[in-house]
Amino acid sequence: MKKLVLFLGLIHLLSVQAQKIDFRVAEEYSPYIFGYNLEHTRSAINGGLSAQMLKNRKFAGKPQANLGLAAHWFPIGERTFYLKSDRDAYTKHICLANMYRRNEIGVQVIQNLTEGKTAGMGQHELGLKAGKTYELRMVTRVNKPIHLKVEFTNHSGNRTYASHTLSLAPTQDWEIDEFTLTPSADDAVADIRYTFTEQAELAIGALSVMPQDNFHGMRRDVVENLKQIGPRLIRWPGGNFAGEYRWKDGLLPADQRAPLQAYTEIETQPHSDGYDYHEINTDDFIALCREVGAEPLLTINLAWNTPKESAQWVEYCNGTAETEYGKMRAERGHPEPYNVRFWSLGNEMGYGHMEGPNTPERYNEFAQRHTDAMLRVTPDLELFASGPYPNDDWAKKSAAMMADKVKNISLHGYFGPTSYHGGRLHYTTPEETEATYHAIVESALSAGNHVRNMRRCLDATGKKLHISFDEWNQWYAWYRPSCVSEGIFTARMMHFFLNHTNEMDMPVVCYFQPIGEGAIIIDRLESRLTANGQIFSLMRNHQNGKICKVSENDDLSTAATLQDNVLTITLINEKYDEERVFRFPINIRSSVIDAVLYSSNDVRPYSYFNESPLQVKNDKKILSTILPPHSVALIRLNLNIKKK
Repeated sequence: MKKLVLFLGLIHLLSVQAQKIDFRVAEEYSPYIFGYNLEHTRSAINGGLSAQMLKNRKFAGKPQANLGLAAHWFPIGERTFYLKSDRDAYTKHICLANMYRRNEIGVQVIQNLTEGKTAGMGQHELGLKAGKTYELRMVTRVNKPIHLKVEFTNHSGNRTYASHTLSLAPTQDWEIDEFTLTPSADDAVADIRYTFTEQAELAIGALSVMPQDNFHGMRRDVVENLKQIGPRLIRWPGGNFAGEYRWKDGLLPADQRAPLQAYTEIETQPHSDGYDYHEINTDDFIALCREVGAEPLLTINLAWNTPKESAQWVEYCNGTAETEYGKMRAERGHPEPYNVRFWSLGNEMGYGHMEGPNTPERYNEFAQRHTDAMLRVTPDLELFASGPYPNDDWAKKSAAMMADKVKNISLHGYFGPTSYHGGRLHYTTPEETEATYHAIVESALSAGNHVRNMRRCLDATGKKLHISFDEWNQWYAWYRPSCVSEGIFTARMMHFFLNHTNEMDMPVVCYFQPIGEGAIIIDRLESRLTANGQIFSLMRNHQNGKICKVSENDDLSTAATLQDNVLTITLINEKYDEERVFRFPINIRSSVIDAVLYSSNDVRPYSYFNESPLQVKNDKKILSTILPPHSVALIRLNLNIKKK
């Protein structure tokens, strides 16, 4: 019986049509198809990459009703009076005063009405680890001397894990105090409490709590996960947030940078109440790029920056220490220019949700002025034009008009079965789960058509223009947990980019976005790769190789790259309930270096891929394997190719 099963399996393998990998003619391709977005909005920074543990630490927005206390803070004391004020605030903006937003600047005032009674405020749900050191910072002002106690406690406040007392006295200016606390116990939902007993007024300009091992104000664990997925390009600060961002505010200390309110609240709600707290600046972002091995792609605020301000940002990044803004960078501890090559001229201009020019003619007028000013500082910048693409009118009246200076045209696309696209996600029955799975994974083919339509649109101008597909994902991926279904979609998208980047003249591709909404899931104490993140980590094995053409590959099942006689193959079985056989004639002697299977019995939310060895046959110059349903595999072969 065993021999019969093996015989039938062999017949099954032989009956499958082989795909051919042409590794004799491998092509160079752009490394920047392994690009990602890092947008301040939603959880990418606040609650995501940032090591900052406090919510609303700069007291943005209106105070809580009938209380006077900023959102996310709870009161302490029976007769404590709270007042939020914007007078004599510590936080501020450097420029763009014409960009009016509400309630960005605030001071939290606490008045203890009774001598000897405890007054103050606190915040719940800090994730603490025993023995880990945390850096705390306070910006305060008092009208009388007080002893301010700062404590890490349990939720009810009857157990203290660590405490520190500050002696504060009246001063003419804000007082800044820094100290550390090391809790004695683990607590994923701990409190921090700030209290005093004197009958006095305490004004707080900003508060900060971060792990001491932070990287430029960023969480080390999240940075390490970002390294795992191998970004070669990171686009920042947006996305839509580029229309809110004020780069010069980043020249202020982090505590002093005023929060930034969103023009479209959906971009930050519900994660941070419609405000961003500007936790990282240009210097921090460049440090992150260098840490993870990525090139930076900066997006200017085309609607509110003047051309002069955009040029000053370029000079800050690229100017020598003899220039005005290059000197400023050098004085801040960065003497060598950052040499940022890639700059985007705004984000999604022409859409109703963005401020600024909304016609191709007006956008062209705005963008040309910024382009000229920026190129005077660094003549060899690679610039990216924005717009509601694919759009023939914009291609003709905007992209074509700037083609002598701006060669890259931004394309965005979000796919999948949601009401926005005439479908929905449904996992409560086997039938609905299967239908949802198919809709998700097949939307990768729609994405391919989206890119082809963009290529047609740009080719019609008669100009040599590149596609920058610098935002792609499932629609509303930031509002739900990831799953294996989306992991298969991500694998198919990466195969499309690998196989068609040269054909489509698409050198830049950026996933939106890895942190907090797709590839890396983050909670108070830890972060980890999602199914999407596992796929990105797998696909990075193609980096630095040359792309090989694969026949019979319209379903995006295969991608292959060659580097130093090592052939890297990734395979996808997108089928829901069927195995898939893969056969490849290699025609030369080869040996398997490693073979890994990423598979799962579940495709619903919260599912992950399990990693296991992949069984591969490599005899008679035929490579073959069988993949289970909804799985992805990696095979690396050492080829015996003689050098000419």
